[in-house]
Amino acid sequence: MAKSSNQKLKLLYLRNILLEKTDETHTITVPQMIEELNRYGISAERKSIYDDLEALRVYGLDIECTKTKTTGYHVLNRDYELAELKLLVDSVQASKFITLKKSMQLIKKIEGMCSVHEAKSLQRQVYITNRIKSINEGIYYNIDQIHMAIAGNKKISYRYFEYIVTKERKFRRNGERYRISPYALTWDDENYYLLGYDHDFDLTKHFRVDKMTDIEILGEKRDHQEQFADLDMALYAKKVFAMFSGEEENVRLELANKLIGVAIDRFGKEVSVRECDEEHFIIDVWVLVSPQFFGWVASFGGDTRIVAPQHVVEKMKEHIQTVVGRY
Repeated sequence: MAKSSNQKLKLLYLRNILLEKTDETHTITVPQMIEELNRYGISAERKSIYDDLEALRVYGLDIECTKTKTTGYHVLNRDYELAELKLLVDSVQASKFITLKKSMQLIKKIEGMCSVHEAKSLQRQVYITNRIKSINEGIYYNIDQIHMAIAGNKKISYRYFEYIVTKERKFRRNGERYRISPYALTWDDENYYLLGYDHDFDLTKHFRVDKMTDIEILGEKRDHQEQFADLDMALYAKKVFAMFSGEEENVRLELANKLIGVAIDRFGKEVSVRECDEEHFIIDVWVLVSPQFFGWVASFGGDTRIVAPQHVVEKMKEHIQTVVGRY
């Protein structure tokens, strides 16, 4: 492409050069800017560069001039600090529902938010190869479709599968489509879940988003909106264990003092704590009683127990006896 054809893009290319090549520890001189612009077929003179730098400052680009042996320029503040970008990379790596392919694509885009020099530090902390990742590339389409349905107040239908011992998919309900009124997406235990109303079974349920396929947005409006009108997902998440439904109960738990951090992590800092004896404390919490809840209680051995109500205590005993019976 001839130089004159690209000349109008000079200011945009200069902005990109500064963002890509500079940071707090790496500067670029005016002659180097002229050389970089030449790579794009753009001619520039020293005086015009100074005018362009001032225009970019007025636009909002935080350009700082430093004088040592030479005069250099660099972008000081960006939309994201390097520490924030490292946090984003860590989150992508840790997210089991994001596939390996999509993880690498996202991290590459995150690298584009900093200089090429800072991107090297992001690359050094990428450890994805042996992590457990979703194999369903359609999860991104699923999430987008669900968000659209929720925003449009529409029902969705889809097929839902699970894996069998041959590692193949097996569709539930013999491949028949689920009809759901979707109300919220939540991320729990490294997976994305849909919370919705199942019309065929007249129940509120959770569904793993990565196990949904062939999603369609229906023309029908969602049902049972009053049930979800005041839903607080943060509060709801405290009650649910591993996204398994159950009867909601106010349960009294006795825990060893050393588990106070566990109680706060699980139920929030505002949980009411009462002293039981010198070694234990009591909390009353609303939970959805399920085998997963019993498993959570049992995971702390003798350091925790269900105190009330009695029918939940009895269910806990039955759960333990069932587990013991397997050995």
